Amino acid sequence: MRKVKKENLPTKICIVCKLPFTWRKKWEKVWEEVKYCSDKCRKNKNEK
Repeated sequence: MRKVKKENLPTKICIVCKLPFTWRKKWEKVWEEVKYCSDKCRKNKNEK
């Protein structure tokens, strides 16, 4: 198994906090559907 450097991983911008976040292994199969960088942002999606 080959390691990939963090700077080579895909990134997205969180739609709540507008900060960039990086791909995580647990999102491997659903990366296209990920919109929030954390559970905190996901729970606060209606406040902004």
